[in-house]
Amino acid sequence: MTINEMFGQSGILTLLGMAIVFGFLIIMIVSITVVGKIIHALGLDKDLQQKPVPAASATPSVTAANTAQGAAVTAAISAAVSEYRKTHS
Repeated sequence: MTINEMFGQSGILTLLGMAIVFGFLIIMIVSITVVGKIIHALGLDKDLQQKPVPAASATPSVTAANTAQGAAVTAAISAAVSEYRKTHS
């Protein structure tokens, strides 16, 4: 088998592999779309439509307890790093 034949086979295998992946993706997209339409037709998505997520809950609020806990964690990490550097220098 010559180099040119090997390049030809590798090109064919590459195109075949890409075609198989492309076909799988098309089948997956079609099946997801069909399942979505079935769920919508059966009315199983109504609970999602009735409960909209308010925009205010999308951003978490920082409370004083969270800030104090974060400061305590930062202090503990700083102390641990300082102790590590003293013992391993």
